[in-house]
Amino acid sequence: MAPKILAVFKQRRNKHSMRKILGLLLAVVAIGGSALAADEFKIDPGHSSVNFSVTHMMVSTVNGRFTAFEGKILLDDKDITKSSVNVSIKTASINTDNSSRDNDLKSANYFDVEKLPEITFQSKSIDKKGNDYVAHGTLTIHGVSKDVDMPFELKGPVEAGKGKVMGAHGSLTVNRQDYGVGKATPMISNEVKIDLNVEARMAPPAPAGK
Repeated sequence: MAPKILAVFKQRRNKHSMRKILGLLLAVVAIGGSALAADEFKIDPGHSSVNFSVTHMMVSTVNGRFTAFEGKILLDDKDITKSSVNVSIKTASINTDNSSRDNDLKSANYFDVEKLPEITFQSKSIDKKGNDYVAHGTLTIHGVSKDVDMPFELKGPVEAGKGKVMGAHGSLTVNRQDYGVGKATPMISNEVKIDLNVEARMAPPAPAGK
């Protein structure tokens, strides 16, 4: 009697193990399928811009830009909400067309570019909102990370001879005091509008064997 009970127990345990293995395999296939459904696009700096604007003396607007940046977009054009984006901006590339002001912005008074060389954005999820979308993610400025929502519109992708190309425009307003950028002063608004215009091209396939 005991050998029969032991055999039944082993059979049940083997079935349970097989179910766990199958479950893990299905999970891997699902994740792999999702990744394969997304195309990788790299931001083209020559056809993109990262701009910002801030009110000065409560009467005028100072416009600026960052000229060095890079980023990657994983685009699932069948379901945009399954896409993702990450962007890295070099703070030392700030340009407001005023060298004295730019040097001040690069100093420890504001961005402290020597110690904190990058601004980054990494999306966590994307939602559809009307005809456009909202990217929910983490924005890191001056070493401080905050969750933000960035509305954006999407164009493409379209075929462009050597592969697909896509475009996106997104903007958001942040409070520079939340990120410790400069001291509070009535001369300079705390609210800074960030405006991104992006063109991205599909990354070439990796060489065989890599």
